[in-house]
Amino acid sequence: MKGSLYLKSGECFEGEWLTAVPEQHIQGEIVFFTGMTGYQEVLTDPSYKDQIIVFTYPLIGNYGINQEDFESKIPHVAGVIVYESHEAAYHYEAKWTLKEYLQKWNIPMLGRVDTRALVKKIRNEGTMPALLTAEKHAEKLIRLNTDLGYKVRSVSGTEAKMYGDGDFHIVLIDFGYKKSILSSLLERNCRVTAVPFDTPAKEIEKFHPDGILLSNGPGDPKELAGLMPDLNKLLRRYPTLGICLGHQLAALSFGGNTQKLAFGHRGANHPIKDIKTNSVLMSSQNHSYVVEEKSLRGTGFNVRFYHLHDGSIEGLTHQDYPVQTVQFHPESNPGPADGEYIFDEFIELIKTNNGRIFAYA
Repeated sequence: MKGSLYLKSGECFEGEWLTAVPEQHIQGEIVFFTGMTGYQEVLTDPSYKDQIIVFTYPLIGNYGINQEDFESKIPHVAGVIVYESHEAAYHYEAKWTLKEYLQKWNIPMLGRVDTRALVKKIRNEGTMPALLTAEKHAEKLIRLNTDLGYKVRSVSGTEAKMYGDGDFHIVLIDFGYKKSILSSLLERNCRVTAVPFDTPAKEIEKFHPDGILLSNGPGDPKELAGLMPDLNKLLRRYPTLGICLGHQLAALSFGGNTQKLAFGHRGANHPIKDIKTNSVLMSSQNHSYVVEEKSLRGTGFNVRFYHLHDGSIEGLTHQDYPVQTVQFHPESNPGPADGEYIFDEFIELIKTNNGRIFAYA
């Protein structure tokens, strides 16, 4: 059956439903992902909450869905757009086809869409509200929920949970963290306490952490402005690693600023320059917002990583406090493992600053 994608800019792209026809209109911000693989990780990454994801690679789903590569327990995307999706799954670990998995969670997939033309439109005009529907002439129905703070609340845990029994105790502040981030810490002899995103600093102090990790998550970091005073206290007190949204929040907490990119960075092939090592790494990315470099004056942050395509900031270090951040995903799921050393540096930062815990200002 035919289906339609309406963009806020007025265009309509037609395709065929590869899953059951949705009973109601599906709304969300339309974005695109450029990786050839990794669709399972993308679908279950909380940072894609309520977004309609366009996969640029023309054939998606050929290796199916397995039981190991989920980044969270449920998928978070609002809808999926592809050119072609395989009905079968050609991999020995596959438990479901892509269609079966999406159907299970009532997530619509529209296929036979001219994804090249669609992505060109997004690149030219930026990400925008969009609507998936079986109806004709539905463009006037497009609305977009801008309550991005609520999106973080909907993907964050509601209570503290503890994992592992290693030597280094990390409090993972959960803005919608990926499972691979937790796994990366556990593999490095850490025990981890994951806490809800709005846990007060005084409550986090009671866990007596060796370090803090600010996770990834969906939406505009400025929607979480109310958390900045507590985050600033924590970053001045404990060795900290910020990833993706956590990177942006760290900068904001010290007085920096963020801005939205036209169409964001989403893929597994983004080149990053590491100023410290004078080397280039390939990275996995998923974000719409970046830190403004000029806003960092007076914050104490120095830029360590740059994106080689557009020159945007991809990571920071603080000159006075043991804080480092990265805009990309060092846990590399999906994507290359070039940036995994960031977790090793975080552990070394904790070792170096062991006992150097500052009192609250």
